[in-house]
Amino acid sequence: MIREADRSELPVCADVIRRSFMTVADEFGFTPENAPLFVAFAMTAEKLTDQLDNQHRLMNVYICDDKIVGFFSLLMRSESECELGSLSVLPEYRHRGIGEELVRQAADSARSVGCTLMKLSIVEENTVLRRWYERLGAVHTGTEKFDFFPFTCGYMEIAL
Repeated sequence: MIREADRSELPVCADVIRRSFMTVADEFGFTPENAPLFVAFAMTAEKLTDQLDNQHRLMNVYICDDKIVGFFSLLMRSESECELGSLSVLPEYRHRGIGEELVRQAADSARSVGCTLMKLSIVEENTVLRRWYERLGAVHTGTEKFDFFPFTCGYMEIAL
């Protein structure tokens, strides 16, 4: 079941995000030393609270077995454009269609407020994730390299 996250759940949501992104960190060799700003190391309940209060992000959770196992946030960039952020599924709950359900819910939520385009970013070197998003209708739009990351940021978008 997908529902809006409650403010009191943000510490659990931050943990779900960190644990989810840690598999990417482990696979690609990211550490707190070489990628301190990577989500697996930088996400906190305080950061989520700031995103909720100051950026007015929509935050949804996926509940399974009476616990939060998935998460996403949606940031409105303009009246017609939004950004999908922190899409996460705990490793032990992957390959059950939860991520796809979360992306579809994010798209439905974005459409309901008039968005026609949902953007997202990925670790470009994570070709498995890129292909997964492409199967869900995302189109790759470019890349950018930042000095503070040991990877390339890939950008994708889904027309709604």
